[in-house]
Amino acid sequence: MKKIFMFLAVIGLMAFSAQYAAAQDEAAAEPAATEQVTETAAPQSMAELVAATQGEVPLHQQLKTYFIQGGPGFMTTIILCLILGLAICIERILYLSFAKVNTKKLLANIEKALKEGGVEAAKEVCRNTRGPVASIFYQGFLRMDQGIEVVEKTVVSYGSVQMSLMENGLTWVGLFIALSTSLGFLGTVVGMVQAFDAIQVAGDISPNIVAGGMKVALITTVGGLIVAIVLQIFYNYILTRIDSLSIEMEDASISLVDILVKHENK
Repeated sequence: MKKIFMFLAVIGLMAFSAQYAAAQDEAAAEPAATEQVTETAAPQSMAELVAATQGEVPLHQQLKTYFIQGGPGFMTTIILCLILGLAICIERILYLSFAKVNTKKLLANIEKALKEGGVEAAKEVCRNTRGPVASIFYQGFLRMDQGIEVVEKTVVSYGSVQMSLMENGLTWVGLFIALSTSLGFLGTVVGMVQAFDAIQVAGDISPNIVAGGMKVALITTVGGLIVAIVLQIFYNYILTRIDSLSIEMEDASISLVDILVKHENK
């Protein structure tokens, strides 16, 4: 499943790179079109200028323009963090969705199987049920001949293993969150350096000279923060799902031990 999402992520990145190349060509053609518009008709006020600009330029074109102005190196890396991070998050959400089972129904089926067919029937119920809870129960039933205490320790130990499996890949999501933020601030520093270099070359401070570097700084910062916010929302949602499943596993494990004690006392 994870390989499929990684493949889709690479395809998405390639498509975005193709759009970026097309955007560069369109950006190169924009100055000539701007000169023609300026020669033919000029807006009467700043409000008309803003309205005309917003009405003529689509949203995707504005995003492409900002991407180019922010610097292809920084912005491509930030977008790559977003694509890979989302791929892992979606894979984890699907994994946790499939791991969710009705524990009350599972416990009822196990108790019924123990009464009718013993431990082997209970094992069969666990084998035919998906999810980490059934896997934990199955490991406990494998050591049923060693006593209830061994079964309880096995359930606890294998529960930790299942927790690690549910958290698999979240370290990379945390890395992409930190990396996108750091790249955004690094772009800010680079943009400021470019602004001061331009001032040094020109020997004068003017808004036109400083604006270029400042724009790069602001665009990269905004891009990095947006990616970090999006991934952080998914990251916290996944942690919430994992906490919910862990509580469910612990509660179900306690109920399983109670069922086994009743079965042994008969």
